[in-house]
Amino acid sequence: MLLGPIRLPVLLVTCAILVAGFCAGPAAAGGVKPCFSEIPPLSGNPQWGFHTGPPISGRNGSYARAVGDVTLRTGSISGTVCQVNVVAGVDRLIVLKPQHVISHTHTAMLFGHLGNLMEVDVKVTSSTDEKCKVGTIGHMTVDATYNGVQSSSVRFTFPASCKGHDHLYHGSQVDALVPEG
Repeated sequence: MLLGPIRLPVLLVTCAILVAGFCAGPAAAGGVKPCFSEIPPLSGNPQWGFHTGPPISGRNGSYARAVGDVTLRTGSISGTVCQVNVVAGVDRLIVLKPQHVISHTHTAMLFGHLGNLMEVDVKVTSSTDEKCKVGTIGHMTVDATYNGVQSSSVRFTFPASCKGHDHLYHGSQVDALVPEG
């Protein structure tokens, strides 16, 4: 698929923002390594990814990072997702592996704006949250708005044992990249 004259610059700027976000990332609030240190480098340009949440500056906060490759036609997805929650000064970090793309669309309408959306099952592969065990399956929805609109979103939902990691990140705090498909 050929990218139009406007979409190519927007895609390039989005990739640059994502890379900058992964490199800069917020400092960890305590003893847990920051999320970006949990994400291995990719060779080439990532096909999907995001960074969310403001830097954690107090005793409470949350952010997430992700990057990877995807083939929407087959539902094949790879990459790493990392989320940090700080509650009352205690860090809880989970690392997730995408399992498969459940659905995707180029015409999602979330929060009143068009975007590329993909829904993905994710599996906990590492956790410093004793309630959220390795092997737990959750769900991630990534919506990347286009045409310069800053209304992208990332939502995580998990079963009861990992409910503390259910989050909706939305708006200017989210930079997301999801391919058209």
